[in-house]
Amino acid sequence: MAEINLFLIFLGSILFDLLIGDPRFFIHPVQIIGFYIKKISDYLINNFGENKKILFWGGFIVAISTIVMSFSLGKLIELSYMQLRNNFFSGLLIFIGLSSCIATKGLISSVKEIAELIENKEINGQNERIIKDKVQRIVSRDVRSSSLEHLLRSSTESLTENSVDGIFGPLFWMFIGIVLMKFSIFLPGPLSLGLSYKAISTLDSMIGYKYGYFRYLGFFSAKIEDMFTFIPSRLVLITLPLVSSKINEYVLIIKESYLDGKKYDSPNSGISEAIFAYISGIKLGGKSKYKNEIIEKPIINANGDICTGEKINLICQLILRLQFLWIIIFILISSLI
Repeated sequence: MAEINLFLIFLGSILFDLLIGDPRFFIHPVQIIGFYIKKISDYLINNFGENKKILFWGGFIVAISTIVMSFSLGKLIELSYMQLRNNFFSGLLIFIGLSSCIATKGLISSVKEIAELIENKEINGQNERIIKDKVQRIVSRDVRSSSLEHLLRSSTESLTENSVDGIFGPLFWMFIGIVLMKFSIFLPGPLSLGLSYKAISTLDSMIGYKYGYFRYLGFFSAKIEDMFTFIPSRLVLITLPLVSSKINEYVLIIKESYLDGKKYDSPNSGISEAIFAYISGIKLGGKSKYKNEIIEKPIINANGDICTGEKINLICQLILRLQFLWIIIFILISSLI
């Protein structure tokens, strides 16, 4: 019975995120995780910035300690819920925790807002600054000198890449936790794996870069994120065409997306961007500014159209459809185990 209730909490948390998102009156786990990562990373950079070896192993400690603490907190709450036989307070914590691991509403809303501001507002100096500030919050590149077309592309690339990190990756690992706890309550569960993945994703977004100090400090964080996102990104690759109008081109689209996605240094972000690009018919990649350096990313879907608000709306619809498909698959698998 407890396992069934846990699965219902899991489904309820997905619905809550879709309808409400992250309540502003709660401290989000990412804020706590991010505070811890920043404090230790700043200490290492400020005191040992010239020592590559200390940065390298310090980054390992930052990554492992962040993940272990996140996992342990989730596991403690899960054990409390299971051993106290569906304890309401523990169940509520699991519900809130699982919902906070998913970012569907927040991600879609932020990108849609940017697209609407660009396409439906009269662009003047003040509006352009507002738009650039909103884009800068969701991307790591420098968009201060970007054109409106580039701002739309940046937002689209963030949407397609973060759909895995912020939605499908957490969903996958939380479901794995549901399955594992059917065999033993002491195995990793949905909250412990969900919070762990959120910690891994936050580590990568904060220090997992390939320039300056972060080349050493964030090495382990980036590699761990690559490993834990590997399967979810490929599941998105093979399932997204099933909820699109291009299902009759299934094999061709997957092949082209995989080949284009492999051009990226990251083993995952290129693939997730590529499958959305091919299905929505847009071109991604090209020049972007990071710090003071211009980086030329490989072109994805070279014959695609430029990014528009209409294309962003289509991608958002695809994300919601795919999430619904995954939930159906989860229910079917869970009923068979």
